[in-house]
Parts: sequence; C-alpha cells; structure tokens
Amino acid sequence: MPELPEVETVRRGLALHLPGQRIIDAVVRERHLRCPVTRGLANKIRGQRIEQLDRRAKYLLIRLERGYLIYHLGMSGSLHLVSSKQKAKAHEHVDVCFANHKILRFRDPRKFGMVLWTADNPLQHERLRALGPEPLGHDFNGAYLYQMSRRRTVAIKNFLMDNRVVVGVGNIYANEALFVAGIHPTKAAGQVTKSSYERLAMSVRAVLNDALRHGGTTLRDFVSENGQPGYFKQSLKVYQRDGEKCLVCGNLIRCRRIGQRSAFYCANCQR
Repeated sequence: MPELPEVETVRRGLALHLPGQRIIDAVVRERHLRCPVTRGLANKIRGQRIEQLDRRAKYLLIRLERGYLIYHLGMSGSLHLVSSKQKAKAHEHVDVCFANHKILRFRDPRKFGMVLWTADNPLQHERLRALGPEPLGHDFNGAYLYQMSRRRTVAIKNFLMDNRVVVGVGNIYANEALFVAGIHPTKAAGQVTKSSYERLAMSVRAVLNDALRHGGTTLRDFVSENGQPGYFKQSLKVYQRDGEKCLVCGNLIRCRRIGQRSAFYCANCQR
C-alpha cells in the first residue's frame, strides 16, 4: 500500500509538471471506487488551471483556481503523466486532460482509491478533518505521543498507526520505527514511558525522511510519478524479514499478527 513517503514522492514529481497547466476535460471510466468519483467532475474542473500540489496524510491535494481535486491511492493506486495519444488500459479509471496534450491518469486495480472534488477547504472535508498531526510537522513529538497514550491499552504498533493520533505511519514504517526506538510492538501504548516516546517520535521522523530520500518503499503495486519503483526496501531492517538475522544483534527476526496486520520485530532489541 502506498504510504506517506510514496504519496509525497508522487506529489514532488507531479509538482514539477502540473502547476500552470489548464484542464480541458476529464474522463471517468469507472466511478465506483472506494468512494464514488464526484459526479460531473469534468464540468467542475474544465477550464481551470492548476495552482499548487499539496499533501495531507496520504491524500494528494491538487489546488485549482476554484477548488481542489483530492486523490487517495488506496492499496494499489498510482498516478501517471502520459501523452493524450496513449490509450487507456485496464484499471485506468480517471483521466484529467490538459491543454498541453498531457493526461494525469489514475490507475487502481483494486479500486480502493479515491478521486474527489471539493470547492471548499479540503482540510475540512469529511475524509480529512479528523486526522491527527503530520509526523514530520512541528506538532508531532514525544510529549504529544505520551499525552495521547495515557490509559490506552492498545498495542503501541496499532496506536502509532491510528490516523487520529498521527497520520501516515502505515504498517511498514511503524515496524521500522519501533525497531529503531527499541520498543516491542505488542507493548500497551499506556505503558510506554515518556523517554521512550521521545525516541519513538525521533525514530518515526528518521525512518520517514530516509524513505523520502530513497523515493519510498518498493511495493508490487506502487510506482512513483515517473513510473519507477521506490528503493527504500533495500534499507528495511525488520519489515518482511522474519526468520532472517537481526542486523544489530544477530537474533532471528520474528513475525506475529497484531490486529489485522503483521508485526516484525527483534525480541532481543525491542523490549
């Protein structure tokens, strides 16, 4: 699943090409994604120019002259900037067509993504308004995590992945950050000390920034804006390494289910 670094990588790539482009049409071949594509999308955006590309959590926000396009890549979505002569293939559901004969094409085999339109502040959209702080922003730190975790019995890994607590720390990066911080993923969030949360906040920042430098994580269904995979998978320390030796102590990496997701950890390094 594309996570925050993957979405930010896409945003940065598209930001080199889209601002200033005028939209001449939109083509919706499949409305029934995770949320139905906004009805009458072409009429709402036709003739407008793109002003800026922003991101909130895993949502890509494309600011037009009068409103915003909101994209979510879901589990398998990707965005590609292609020539208007390139015919759509299977699973390519939505095109935004520009006057320069380019198309922003949204592909989503599993249909868990979203393409929405709002004329209002996108941060107040029902999908975004309850989200927690950005993990790379000033509001995210150990003191904040410690305060939010009091009396919480949920496993620390699930707590860290809760978008109401902090956005964009998906399964891959939660596993990696907990390893770097030396915290066992099953430990109750309310039992983690303030000093451990300080380490965890710094670890989350470090892991995400590292992923951004490498273009995101290589996943089967994710490609960046230019069609190339990310490369952070080469640096993963625990994720999907069960049965392999820990890079720090040599003990075997373990895997167990926490909720609906797999947790990868070193029982020696993480307490």
